[in-house]
Amino acid sequence: MDNKIRIQKIIADSGYCSRRKAEAYIESAQVKLNGRPVKLGDKANPHKDIITINGEKINSGKKMRYIKLYKPRGYQCTNADPHAKKLITELLKSIPERLYPVGRLDVSSEGLILLTNDGEFANRITHPKNGIKKTYRVTVPHEVTEDKALLMKDGLDIGDGEITQPCVVEIVSADKERSILRITISEGKNRQIRRMCEVAGLKVSRLKRVSVGGVKLGMLKPGEHAELTEGELRLLNYGKDNKRRKI
Repeated sequence: MDNKIRIQKIIADSGYCSRRKAEAYIESAQVKLNGRPVKLGDKANPHKDIITINGEKINSGKKMRYIKLYKPRGYQCTNADPHAKKLITELLKSIPERLYPVGRLDVSSEGLILLTNDGEFANRITHPKNGIKKTYRVTVPHEVTEDKALLMKDGLDIGDGEITQPCVVEIVSADKERSILRITISEGKNRQIRRMCEVAGLKVSRLKRVSVGGVKLGMLKPGEHAELTEGELRLLNYGKDNKRRKI
């Protein structure tokens, strides 16, 4: 019986990175199998062979972790950045596994961010074809009219040749001094909510992500984290015992 698996899948299953990123590592000759460079399509036995990326050994037997974190404002969603003052990984020092953020929140934004060491899980959440919905609570220091909300609902040109898909925009409250919007999108363009608001003539004073694919921020306070429950994993179509399910 052939126990060999494509190397990019072994890397993704180890939680080191997504399968797409693993393929990029292979194509750029950064991956070795038992000390020898590999190419796309090569296979290995995850229980016997040694796979390294830039000399770092891939651990195919590590415990998979699925975390939700309330990212405070001022923290970067990255594992390492020499220019960043605060990294979200600093908030997870109690977790021994090396985790990666699933998607991003810009440094000025706050709220729900998922982290994992399961590359397949991360790819499932971030891949555009799956259309995982993300909801944000947006505060602006002025009144928001229905026409501005409608402009964002229907999709708009946010620059750099990017057109947003139709989304859900709800006006939670609105007066001359402050308005609150609830915006739900199913894509993840760079700084999308802020760019949408800017095109619509809205100035964002606070941006908070409150849910991802049905998983809610809940009662977490800034800087706090919790393991995703089995129920929350099912909301993300990641079933019992973390078996992959089709979306």
